[in-house]
Amino acid sequence: MAGHSKFKNIQYRKGAQDKKRAKQFAKIGREIQIAVKIGGTDPESNPRLRLAITNARSVNMPKENVDRAINKNNTDTADYSEVRYEGYGPFGTAFIVEALTDNKNRTASEIRSIFSKNGGNLGETGSVSFNFNKIGEIQVKKEIDDGVLEDLLDHGLEDYNTEEEITYIYCSYETLASLEKIMREKKFEIESANIIWKPNLTVNIEKKEELTKLVKLNDELEDNDDVQNCFSNLDFDSSLLEVSNA
Repeated sequence: MAGHSKFKNIQYRKGAQDKKRAKQFAKIGREIQIAVKIGGTDPESNPRLRLAITNARSVNMPKENVDRAINKNNTDTADYSEVRYEGYGPFGTAFIVEALTDNKNRTASEIRSIFSKNGGNLGETGSVSFNFNKIGEIQVKKEIDDGVLEDLLDHGLEDYNTEEEITYIYCSYETLASLEKIMREKKFEIESANIIWKPNLTVNIEKKEELTKLVKLNDELEDNDDVQNCFSNLDFDSSLLEVSNA
């Protein structure tokens, strides 16, 4: 499993998300507001909003926060643009960073600085994304019987994998919303549902000091107020990250 999901799951178990809860809620709230502006306030007819609400629940975002974001009459988000940055980290790693920003020049400068300070560099659009596939990923909080999952093949499921009591379900990004809806109706315990960039080839990191540097790069990118998602081709043994964070 590549770096994005593994980072997220270990941070969740170790309580790291608690330290960043306010910032995380703000980012999800911004995504909800953008979704409402694009497709309206009804989650059933607005797939992007429905997925944002699913992810809000996965991090225990209070319902009143979600409702406030949906109903907020705020034109501030009207000028926000969705942008993608691609860059290289140390040790042969590659990163894709998705952001919502009202100032592209500011955000690009900040992302470039983060890469530079951590031994990497910001690349041109397309410089690393050719080695990733844009797909849908649904995470379910338990191991699921293969026979049950096979029933979803007719609804868009393309692949799945189970790791550390999380089942990862993959589909095309175009069918993510419809598959998530069907799974929700079938009472699957969905942890999150996102469009992700999944690497074709991963870079395996085996040294603690190298992983520590990459964790710092990843964390600084995700801590940026404009960054919504960060993906990498990094792979590693989970126990190594736990040791490095001890």
